[in-house]
Amino acid sequence: MDSNWFTFNKEKVVQALRYHFISRKEIKVLLIVVNVFAVLSAVIFFFKKISPLAFLTASALWFFLMLMFWFVLPRIIYRKTKVFKEEFRVHFSDAAFTLENRMGERAWYWKEFESWMESPHFFHLYFNSRSFFIVPKEAFEEDVTHEFRKTLRQFVKYTSP
Repeated sequence: MDSNWFTFNKEKVVQALRYHFISRKEIKVLLIVVNVFAVLSAVIFFFKKISPLAFLTASALWFFLMLMFWFVLPRIIYRKTKVFKEEFRVHFSDAAFTLENRMGERAWYWKEFESWMESPHFFHLYFNSRSFFIVPKEAFEEDVTHEFRKTLRQFVKYTSP
């Protein structure tokens, strides 16, 4: 099935990149550890076992990491990735997924994808844990979006965000 030509919306892409980062196991573990550390430092500070400077340092670390994963990293990746400024169309069948732009096209068999996940505005197709492509849901008509999701479920392992 075919989709319409589409371009990437910057704010939606940034949100999709946030989903990507937060869905990674190593990032989840890091965020949990930092959050536990921040809460623990607040409790210890409340009982006056550490100085205000130590509590401030723990809070600053938490704040810095949240800023990095939520704002800075997604925008840096968006700005450096030329793909997000191009126009595309996707085709898919039971055999393969094809990505087309004005200069040509590239097809991948479904077995070449390691996994996929869905965020509010995109389908994330992973080649491996670090290499992926996002397909905007708005590239498809409503019934084609459902067919694409069905095809993904049939041929590629689903990963929850």
